Amino acid sequence: MDVIESIDNLQVQDPPGEDFCSADLDWVKLRSAERCDEVALIPYDRVDAFIIGECSTVECPTRFHIERGRKRSQGSLKEYKNDEYLEYRLYWCSFGPENYGEGGGTLPSRRYRLNTRNRAARPQSMRGCTCNFVVKRLYARPSLVLLIYNERRHVNKAGFVCHGPLDKDAIGPGAKKIPYVCSEIQQQTMSMIYLGIPEENVLEKHIEGIQRYCGSDPKVKTLATQYVQKLGMIIKRSTQELDLDDEASIRLWAERNKKSIFFYRDTSENESFILGIQTEWQLQQMIRFGNRNIIATDSTFGIKRLKYPLCTLLVFDSRGHALPVAWIITRSIAKPDVTIWMKSLHDRVHSVDPGWKASGFIVDDAATEIEPIRETFSCPVLFSLWRVRRSWLRHIVKKCTNIEVQREIFKRLGQIVYGIWGGMDLTVALEELLLDCVDQTSFMQYFKDSWLPKIEMWLKLMKTVPLASQEASGAIEAYHVKLKTRLYDDSHLGSLQRVDWLVHKLTTELHSSYWLDRYADESDLFPNVKDDYMASTSWYRALQIPDSSVSFDEKDQLFAKVLSQNDSSLSKLVWNPGSEFAHCDCEWSLQGNLCKHVIKVNMICGNMPHYQSSLSFQSLKTMLMDLWKKPMDDSVSMDLSTAWTFQILDQVQKLVELNDSNNIGLVVDNMPLKWTVKRVRTSPGRQSQPFAFPGPAMNYATNKSGKRKKL
Repeated sequence: MDVIESIDNLQVQDPPGEDFCSADLDWVKLRSAERCDEVALIPYDRVDAFIIGECSTVECPTRFHIERGRKRSQGSLKEYKNDEYLEYRLYWCSFGPENYGEGGGTLPSRRYRLNTRNRAARPQSMRGCTCNFVVKRLYARPSLVLLIYNERRHVNKAGFVCHGPLDKDAIGPGAKKIPYVCSEIQQQTMSMIYLGIPEENVLEKHIEGIQRYCGSDPKVKTLATQYVQKLGMIIKRSTQELDLDDEASIRLWAERNKKSIFFYRDTSENESFILGIQTEWQLQQMIRFGNRNIIATDSTFGIKRLKYPLCTLLVFDSRGHALPVAWIITRSIAKPDVTIWMKSLHDRVHSVDPGWKASGFIVDDAATEIEPIRETFSCPVLFSLWRVRRSWLRHIVKKCTNIEVQREIFKRLGQIVYGIWGGMDLTVALEELLLDCVDQTSFMQYFKDSWLPKIEMWLKLMKTVPLASQEASGAIEAYHVKLKTRLYDDSHLGSLQRVDWLVHKLTTELHSSYWLDRYADESDLFPNVKDDYMASTSWYRALQIPDSSVSFDEKDQLFAKVLSQNDSSLSKLVWNPGSEFAHCDCEWSLQGNLCKHVIKVNMICGNMPHYQSSLSFQSLKTMLMDLWKKPMDDSVSMDLSTAWTFQILDQVQKLVELNDSNNIGLVVDNMPLKWTVKRVRTSPGRQSQPFAFPGPAMNYATNKSGKRKKL
């Protein structure tokens, strides 16, 4: 192998074919003062093809994950070498780098065959594989990538092959002949079993996944059948009760599943119980969909029925669906407790991707501590109305039998919310509502007990922070409904007061459900699952209704009629159109949910001049006007306020233009150049140069300690 000392003369390689691996490249040794690495130079747009090829090698099929990553912005370095990185990614075989067995215990290097009567080791468990390589996008040449292979063999620290068909000491009957590929096939099979899919269908998909890596073999099918049956039996016999005492059971679970916990604190006299759960897959989704995007929370699930309430952090995937990326089980909402688990979660994400940053954080409870969110995530906080709307509508339908009374009360409550920007007197509005609805004793008693003492706090928060859109609110509500369906099954009502049962349900059934949804959407292997997943939000279902199916009351426009897509003779009536507190007579809406008919009608009303704007738009408009009107004198403050206003307005206009355009190239060509400030590169041994006044040039020399000496 050739040895070089600089990458300037390194030839760019672009092997033919859709995918390629390291065997298709000519590697050279790059010698430096500290080490000597195997390197190759390829185009940046062929990186994915190289990674796919490395994952599909016959000798050791696997998957690679990003162990560490760093990036710089173009123009951030004043001085740089020819091998400085613009983007840096360390890819590691997913069977490493740690060596974990069942329960999180570290396994020694396997030098002998274990008892084959023991069940086969989990394929997704880490076996201490040391295979890893670096993908370094060059700062000087961004179109090229420098590949650095640190360890090409799939071996552990002892030098033994630790997974794949070449692993002679593989655990289980014929395991070395069936190359289970990391966690993908295993998670797929487990998810289907947890969701109750028939064993025949599970086995069919399992064998299809295996054949993608080891080909068709009758013996493989036989052993795969035994594996699926054994895995199904293990799952069915598994129990969440590791101990009769719930607290002891949770301690055992936390000890065995350290990699799925980002924060854990047991109950004590001075501290409350906190358990923060995030699997590796959830961490990947948070990095993928949460970066420069919105984080949302479903904050108080099960506050009355569970032993400890459940808080869920959500991200919005490529289809706008809410995806759970962390679960926090605790009763404490105190600022110190919220701060400590939020910082722990934030640090875990940054340990994988230091450049990760959230663009916004949606809360759904006025009692939520906002300061920890702003301090930890350094992003704006928004408020979602879905919980208020759902609670009011459910109790109105439950406690008021007359549908006309339901419409009127819901409309009046909506007018109170809309009136926070119109100078409405809250006390007068509430007194009028109580007087006009005095005959509805059941609902009024609920409203007085549950909402009257705190409604001022909720309305104040709505007026203070921006409001989230109907799409985001509908996605959060869809997750809440799915969570409620999974947990509040009649067969589990006796287990609601056990935390170990809640943890088991979250990390098995619910986690498997969302994993399979995303896998079906990206792989197209489960069309029925994909269709159900896409139609799981009211916003998506509303987009399937054509505009021609919506008609309005021509006289007073008090209601809108939406024709059914399955039976044109049926229709649904939406009263108070154009408002987020519109009332629909469909079954889904009468359960308190935001239905597709209300969303579709409000979409059309948004383009009609005589209907009011959405709450989120009115909130944004009011804040921009307040920012513009704030300075009362002709001062620098007014200049700053105007600059901020127009900066936000320009971003909104560009976003609308990009969303409405069919040709992104035309939009990009019309955008102005972006000017950035060049920052001097700094390091522990070298400080950035201070500002120098014009004068005679000075020469400096650097000694071994890194300090500059004037000559």
